[in-house]
Amino acid sequence: MTLLTDLSPMRAELARHYDLRPSMQAAEATRDIHARMARVVPLADWARHAPYVLAINRLKAERNAVILAHNYMTPDIFHGVADVVGDSLQLAVKAVEVQADVIVQCGVHFMAETSKILNPGKTVLIPDMGAGCSLAESITPDGIAQMRAQYPGAPVVSYVNTTAAVKAASDICCTSSNAAQIVAAMESDTVIMTPDQYLAQNVARQVPGKRVVWWEGSCIVHERFSAADLRDFRSFQPDTTIIAHPECPPDVVAEADFSGSTAGIIDFVHRMRPAKALLVTECSMASNIADELPEVEFVGPCNMCPYMKMITLEKVLWSLHSMTTPVEVEPEIAARARIAVQRMIDLSRKPAA
Repeated sequence: MTLLTDLSPMRAELARHYDLRPSMQAAEATRDIHARMARVVPLADWARHAPYVLAINRLKAERNAVILAHNYMTPDIFHGVADVVGDSLQLAVKAVEVQADVIVQCGVHFMAETSKILNPGKTVLIPDMGAGCSLAESITPDGIAQMRAQYPGAPVVSYVNTTAAVKAASDICCTSSNAAQIVAAMESDTVIMTPDQYLAQNVARQVPGKRVVWWEGSCIVHERFSAADLRDFRSFQPDTTIIAHPECPPDVVAEADFSGSTAGIIDFVHRMRPAKALLVTECSMASNIADELPEVEFVGPCNMCPYMKMITLEKVLWSLHSMTTPVEVEPEIAARARIAVQRMIDLSRKPAA
């Protein structure tokens, strides 16, 4: 495992191979790319990013590499170098279709593991091995075993925000966009959901015919929002449409005008085009769609994911330059985890009953 703590050697090595000084010439050469994020990334900042974007995009071609980026990536990555963007489900589906030899995962470690599970013969890189996830760290295979012992015969539906070992111990995976569909499709009356207690509680409301029981994990980004905060904000700006992610506590979701996965949130804002929108989720969500929706004013508080923000343009360039850090999954664990992930993908492609 390679943790990028001291960046000086990396920067010195990159400086020997690439001219990464801020450049208005590079900014001008990438004007079409900058136009996708001009509302949130000033030209002066883009002049700093553009040399990295040019170098990364050249290296992608040389390495036959593709970059998969989650919606929580910063705009310079999301719009500047990513080939595929989306939420966890979209990235998992697209990972199966990737033709490149190398996948660079701009997201957190469990996402890179998922790409490796689905592409055992490809090189999967993550720009910083320290990019973890509070949810993934909250559950282990022993925790799955405890839940199975407590609820014999109940299927285990594990969020994709889990390690490969947890996926391997589960019956099927889910994402926030398909969790209700997958829980409803389980034959058992009781369904175990791990590790996000709030997603499970919100799904239980959507699927009243199932008894949903859960592991008590939560996301450090979404658990910090409160219903009182939203009520206060609404009293201050009553014309704002509040949109919450289902990893938020149920009382927060109840205060929102709409709740959905990251892909669902993007779709909702595109369809409804509210004059003002408060996205109760990770901060980069609004930044990444702001230029597509100039008529929407994105307002209010958001929370940063410290793990997602460990992935930077500089580290993406280093990852492609040095071909580090490769993500590996033990073949036996990968084989069992692949079954759970593939079941999710197959089921999510079927129309909901």
